[in-house]
Amino acid sequence: MGILWVLMAVLMIAWVVMLRRRGGVRLVSPGSPDAADPADYGFVRQEELDVRLPGPDQDLLDVMSVVQRNQDFTAAAQLLAGTGKETEARWERVQAIAGAAALEAQQTPRLGAGWLQAWRAQKPKDAGGAQVFAEFLVQQAWRGGGTPDEQRIVLEEARAACEQAALLAPGDPVPHITHLAVARGLGYSRQEFEQLWLKILDTAPGHMGAHLAGLRYWTEKWHGSREEAFAFAEAAAARAPRGSLLAALPLFALYEHLPEITMVRNFYESEVVTKALHGAMFAVSQARADDPMLAHVRHLLVFFLVRMEHWGEAMEQLLRVDGHVGAIPWTTEPDPAASYAVYRALAVAGYEANGGSPATLPH
Repeated sequence: MGILWVLMAVLMIAWVVMLRRRGGVRLVSPGSPDAADPADYGFVRQEELDVRLPGPDQDLLDVMSVVQRNQDFTAAAQLLAGTGKETEARWERVQAIAGAAALEAQQTPRLGAGWLQAWRAQKPKDAGGAQVFAEFLVQQAWRGGGTPDEQRIVLEEARAACEQAALLAPGDPVPHITHLAVARGLGYSRQEFEQLWLKILDTAPGHMGAHLAGLRYWTEKWHGSREEAFAFAEAAAARAPRGSLLAALPLFALYEHLPEITMVRNFYESEVVTKALHGAMFAVSQARADDPMLAHVRHLLVFFLVRMEHWGEAMEQLLRVDGHVGAIPWTTEPDPAASYAVYRALAVAGYEANGGSPATLPH
């Protein structure tokens, strides 16, 4: 996977840390007085990083603590009832609640996520419960590890759940966004996919989460190509209003199509990378501070900025996302916290190697 991945393996296996050295970066033994230490910047220890969410949502975490402790869905139902439809926050919360249920069911197959089953049984007309259940089925299909036929059966069930959820909440894009993952897994034709996509454009044309879900269908690894994925992303970015994070979508398209070996320096100096990066940086600078999708973009920026050796800019993004790592690119790795911590260590080392320090980093 390239030189950086070898370095990452060394860092994780040997617990090697990075040395402050103006003009360059080299490896030293743990505990060296010259070692760059992320803790100097107030960063969270690796073992304390939260892999559940891309950014803070204390209300959600408090609710899920109550739900799972008491095995009672009531608090989750109330939270979603108070979370507006068409919002990025609703989609993120549905994903997170469903993810907690899927993980619980995986860890304790006989007893786990009984609260979700009770939610559906006792409140069959509750839109929030229907949306969580549909997303739960999708996540089960991806996590289940069953045969392709078994996965298809679960995705067919998820399709029916999405359709039911959509009937319970007209105008809410969340069931259609979940349906996008079903469409990808079941291999919808382009015409079928575009008909589904039109339902999203009718309800929430600027929804960043929907666009991220839609983008994956058009990628080379699924049902499209590099060209089609970039066309989808660039069209969305071009029509994005000021303040929208859709201008960052080409960076996600680029991430989905990174070549296997990307350590050749001129790749990260290429026009396509520079343009996508600048678009994402601009989107971040114009976005609302409370936009739930902002953390997603910042996490991907850390990935690219470190690889491009833009240490200071990477550090600025890290200051704003540190503590939570439930976002691409970290969630694509077996250990998201470890993957994030390696990039963070590289950013700190590169920053200090070029004269930076905690005192010189703007907060």
